[in-house]
Amino acid sequence: MPRTREFDTEAAVSRAMELFWTRGYEATSVRDLTQHLGIGQGSLYAAFGDKDGLYRAALEHYRATLAADALRSLEEEADARTAIRALLTERIRVAVRSDGRGCLAVNAVCERLPRDAATRRTVRDMQDASREALAEVLRAAMERGEIAARHDPHTAAAFLVTFLNGLLVSSKITPDARALDPLVDVALTALD
Repeated sequence: MPRTREFDTEAAVSRAMELFWTRGYEATSVRDLTQHLGIGQGSLYAAFGDKDGLYRAALEHYRATLAADALRSLEEEADARTAIRALLTERIRVAVRSDGRGCLAVNAVCERLPRDAATRRTVRDMQDASREALAEVLRAAMERGEIAARHDPHTAAAFLVTFLNGLLVSSKITPDARALDPLVDVALTALD
C-alpha cells in the first residue's frame, strides 16, 4: 500500500523556487532543499524524482505564476506603448526587489545551459509565450496606428524579449530601478 504524501507539493515547489532563485541550482544541495522544505530526502525523491525534477517543477511554477502575471498585465493597459512600458518596468522592479536575485529564468539559462536541455525547453517556452503575447499587442497597435508599422510585429517582439533578458542580467549588476528605467525609454523608440 503506497504511503500518503504528508506535505503540500505545491507549497514545496514554491519554497524550492525561492531557494533555487536565491542560491542557484548548483549551490543548492538536496540537503538544503530537504531542510528548507521540511521534508525527508525520501519524500523529495518520491514526489519529484530527484533534484532536477524539483528544479524543473520550480521553473514551471515560476512560469505559471510570475511570468504569467507579467503577460496578463499586457492585456490590462489601454495602449501598446503603455502596456509594454509597464511590463518592462515591472520586470525590472521584480528583479531589483528580489535582493539582487534577478530573474529565475534568466539565471537558469546562465547557469544551466548548454548542458541542460530540459531547462532550455522550459525557458524557451516562456520566451516564446512572451514573444507571442508581445507580437499580438504590437500587431493590434499597428492596426490602430498607435505605433509605426515599419517593423514585423514578431521581429519587434523578439527584440523586446531580447532587450528584457539583457535588462534582467543588468539588474543583477545594477540593482537600481531608477538607473535602468531610462533604458526602457530607449528601447521603446524602436516602435517609433
